[in-house]
Amino acid sequence: MLKDFVRYKIAESTAQIEKIEGRHIGPVRGPVLSVIIPTLDAFRGGYFPQLLSQLQDQSFQNYEVLIIKGDKRQGRAINTGAALARGDYILTLDDDTRLGCVDLFGKLVEVLDNHPDIGMAGVPNLIPDDASWLVRRAMEQVPRRSSPKVREVTVSDMAEHPCLIMRKDIFYRVGGENELLPRGLDPYLRQVFREAGYKVVVAPDVFIHHLPPETPGKLMRQFFRNGYIACYVNKYYPHWVFELTTEHRDLEQIQAGWKQRILRQVRKLTGAVVDRKPVFLTTQLAYLCGFCWGAVKIRSAKDL
Repeated sequence: MLKDFVRYKIAESTAQIEKIEGRHIGPVRGPVLSVIIPTLDAFRGGYFPQLLSQLQDQSFQNYEVLIIKGDKRQGRAINTGAALARGDYILTLDDDTRLGCVDLFGKLVEVLDNHPDIGMAGVPNLIPDDASWLVRRAMEQVPRRSSPKVREVTVSDMAEHPCLIMRKDIFYRVGGENELLPRGLDPYLRQVFREAGYKVVVAPDVFIHHLPPETPGKLMRQFFRNGYIACYVNKYYPHWVFELTTEHRDLEQIQAGWKQRILRQVRKLTGAVVDRKPVFLTTQLAYLCGFCWGAVKIRSAKDL
């Protein structure tokens, strides 16, 4: 498979690829939108089948779906799908994303159609009404786990892969996803789109639900793993570690070294105690444990 556009590559993917067509693709031009969904098991606790069902309900049906199954490297999986994409626009979805409205695809396409200076657009992530106590508290207390709706196109650093539309030609031009990074792809990709001269925004009047794990054990394991991988990236690719904003606004990317990250983590722990946010406190402790464990165990860039 030709992926000549990829700037930072690792070994070729052995993932299985499945294609699904929307209902109203014209015979000449083909799809406008290529939806790329990386997934390990095509189930994800039942979320993935629900997502496929929601795709059929979208009012905008001029799309193709590329399911990339079995690749643990999210960036490589997305690049694999992008290499096959026929649409003008690429839309990434996580396999546990829940679409919030039936006109989501249409409104995202409209944003890029009407604003040639926008390179990528994400969507707000809302807490669903049926969220459990743990999921609700995690989304309320952990920064960037939820974000409010907006009423107009808003420049924002919170456009993220769970639902992210991009111009395919610009995606190719900037080198696609960074396959060297095992996780935390969003800051890098936003940065290279900005460097190419394009705005990063969130779209108005649409939303998704992208939820944290629903049990304490799964939640702690997720943050432990995030901390472990953050240690890996800090150790071998520190030039791709950036500070993040916690609200809808633009951000001039600032690199964060070890000292800054440690101080920031201490501030987070202190703030969680002072503000009485027990869920946030436990997730940050799990993250810190994972980071420290990575400092002990990771000895080579090949360890992940």
